[in-house]
Amino acid sequence: MKVATILAAACATVVLAEPKQIKPRALTIEVAPGVTRKITEDERYELSANGGCGSHFFDITNFSTEVRAVKEPPPYPNKFSYQENIKRLITNLNWDNIKKNLEHFSSYHTRFSETETGAQAAEWLFAQVADVVKTSMVNGVTAEMFPHDAFPQKSVIVKVPGRSNRTVIIGGHLDSINGGDRTGGRAPGVDDNGSGTFVILEALRVLLSDSDFSPTKLQNTIEFHWYAAEEGGLRGSQDIFHQYAAAGRDIWAMLQQDMVGYTKATLDAGKPESFGLITDFTAALLNEYLSRVINEYTEITYVESRCGYACSDHGSATRNGFPASFVFEAAFEYRNPHIHTADDTMEHIDPKHVLQHGRLILGYLYELGFSEPEP
Repeated sequence: MKVATILAAACATVVLAEPKQIKPRALTIEVAPGVTRKITEDERYELSANGGCGSHFFDITNFSTEVRAVKEPPPYPNKFSYQENIKRLITNLNWDNIKKNLEHFSSYHTRFSETETGAQAAEWLFAQVADVVKTSMVNGVTAEMFPHDAFPQKSVIVKVPGRSNRTVIIGGHLDSINGGDRTGGRAPGVDDNGSGTFVILEALRVLLSDSDFSPTKLQNTIEFHWYAAEEGGLRGSQDIFHQYAAAGRDIWAMLQQDMVGYTKATLDAGKPESFGLITDFTAALLNEYLSRVINEYTEITYVESRCGYACSDHGSATRNGFPASFVFEAAFEYRNPHIHTADDTMEHIDPKHVLQHGRLILGYLYELGFSEPEP
């Protein structure tokens, strides 16, 4: 027990009550389907500091413990129908656009979701996204910020309505973190996940330049998502997909793009440049479809890989009953070792590899945007 403080005053001795101990806020995390633990705020970031296998979890403090089973989605197309359009659009992907945005985005000291600069970075991203939508002059496309009650950083969503409410989503997180000092440490987050953030934005720009990619012609609705607060429990994407599930949204496919720029470890190991097609806690039918998109529309191969439970925002879609996949920058064991540090910077990025992810996104969104499910 601490000794109470005694102050001698002119006319009396005042005994101050012993200060109350502030109990750390208890969080509930889920480390495997249905397996939960109670931890503190500090423990949350100690767990996620290294970004490796076994450090992933959902922070479900503000969400239901229910894990919704993913229903088998309507069959994806067994052949491609829009090769000419997509291959024409691929030539419009521009690394200079991505690089310019990355340089500014990484200039924020940190994009950690609880900080002022994290909130500012999200606002700046929204301005860039809204400008792309406005410049396209495509009627009916909307861009909005999605607020979250638990933290100041907002997510960003663009919606391109189709003739049906069946929805195809591309997503990636916008926040960054320094694993050693989450609020004060420098966290440029170029690969994690500035790279995914801006290849998605570049794909949006290119798609909206196509006269057919519009609400009057698309068969299905397309959404572009940039999630807040992925680091430390996938809180932004959980909020969004929890609300989508409650609203009964019809999600045909969700593809996550989290880290799309690092190839050095793969090449140093004598392996060919490749995507990492994540096979655990993802939708097998969607994975099979994406393997064919990769073969048709990109110039590199893929390897199957695993990244563990709740390793990125596709997990929030899966947990809420929606079919989701994750195509990573490489096999997971060859991931960027500089993430969650001040060294996650531009010199570690392979521009050509980022553009291969752009090809993947264009093929995925265009084909599914105009296709009916197979009977």
